[in-house]
Amino acid sequence: MRFFRRSVVGLFLISLTVGLLAWAGNTVYSALQSRWAEEGRPGAARERVFTAEVRTLEPQTATPVLTAFGEVRSRRTLELRAPAQGLVVELADGFEDGGAVEAGQLLLRIDPAEAQSARDTAAADMREAEAELRDAIRALDLAQEDVTAAQTQADLRARALVRQQDLAERGVGSAAAVETAELAAATADQAVLSRRQALAQAEARVDQAGTAIDRRRISLTEADRVLAETELRAGFSGVLAEVNVVAGRLVNRNEQIARLIDPERLEVAFRVSTTQYSRLLDDDGQLPRLPVTVVLDVFGLDVTAPAVLTRESGAVEEGQSGRLLFAQLQEVRGFRTGDFVTVQLEEAPLDNVALLPATAVDGDNRVLVLGADDRLEEAQVTLLRRQGDDVIIRAPPLHGREVVLARTPVLGAGIRINALRPTEGGEVETAPETVALDPDRRARLIAYVESNAFIPADVKERMLRQLNQDEVPARMVARIEARMGS
Repeated sequence: MRFFRRSVVGLFLISLTVGLLAWAGNTVYSALQSRWAEEGRPGAARERVFTAEVRTLEPQTATPVLTAFGEVRSRRTLELRAPAQGLVVELADGFEDGGAVEAGQLLLRIDPAEAQSARDTAAADMREAEAELRDAIRALDLAQEDVTAAQTQADLRARALVRQQDLAERGVGSAAAVETAELAAATADQAVLSRRQALAQAEARVDQAGTAIDRRRISLTEADRVLAETELRAGFSGVLAEVNVVAGRLVNRNEQIARLIDPERLEVAFRVSTTQYSRLLDDDGQLPRLPVTVVLDVFGLDVTAPAVLTRESGAVEEGQSGRLLFAQLQEVRGFRTGDFVTVQLEEAPLDNVALLPATAVDGDNRVLVLGADDRLEEAQVTLLRRQGDDVIIRAPPLHGREVVLARTPVLGAGIRINALRPTEGGEVETAPETVALDPDRRARLIAYVESNAFIPADVKERMLRQLNQDEVPARMVARIEARMGS
């Protein structure tokens, strides 16, 4: 009986425990279902507002700057070629790449032995011809005197014949005397004729001697020219380039041995598109002499020089397009032939336009304009020019409205933004970024600049002066270290 009672109590307790566990599990499951139902329920949506920089679009007059790239050339270049064939026996001091020469300076001499021998022979022939002319002139003088003497004798014979004829008419003389006088007169006339022939031959000899002198003079002049061609002289003051000759070398006639460049008469050749070229023409369709700025970038240090647009190419080269223009440098300091430079040319001013960052305009020439309730609207503009990171546009309907300066993928029509406007003072121009150098780094940079032979002397001096300062432009330091390979 006691066993039965205890079994019933145990069974009751077990049933009670299972019931409590089932009730607790149901409570937990109901709570989880409620939590899951609350998480899946959508909450109240809130509009996202972006931040963008805006600026009021105001009309102004802008001067577009045409930017192109060109090459520095010399307006006067001379190819130095060997004037004769032979052995190079003498070279001028400084006859090397980059050597400076003066106008008329002797640059090179070829062995003149053969040319000198030919010249001496021609001079001897000339003296011989002059002696022959003197002999011919003396013979001519004698022939003229001989003709005069013969003519005098003939006159005497003629007068004697007249006298004998007069005596014969008066019956005093004889016929034999008259005949003798006639024969003597005839003989005298024959002698005069012979002397005239000798005179003619003497005159011909003088003419032949004069012709021989002319020929000898021509030969002597040719020999002088050949002798002079053994020397090569500078046609103008300049510097030498592409030198490929040394003393003792055999050169051929007309072989190029160097180039002479005038470093004071430089120009820049640059190519522009046909559209850009058409914008540069004046009302008469001519290319005006516009001012040009030439910029040479040397290790981050810009070397600038003014220039003047002078001319354009006469024809378009095969495979090229646009127009090739030439600008004459007004200042050549720091520039060398072959430099790759940037050319900046101002075009005619544009009225009633606006200048914006290039990021404000998309590929379809549209901008975002701030509308009511700070929401964006799209507007079409006319793109006139691209100026580096800026663009010049024309959009009269948008004057006075605020335009987004930088479009991003999240900005578009209908988006609400938080507009950032420039302060009243406008943008403040910041000074160029500089960096302080430690002694070791400064010494490495100075040593590299001093050992670089491709940097012009004046530019090298300017760079060294900046490197010795406490603060050095960071751009120049970066460019030099990039060339050093560090």
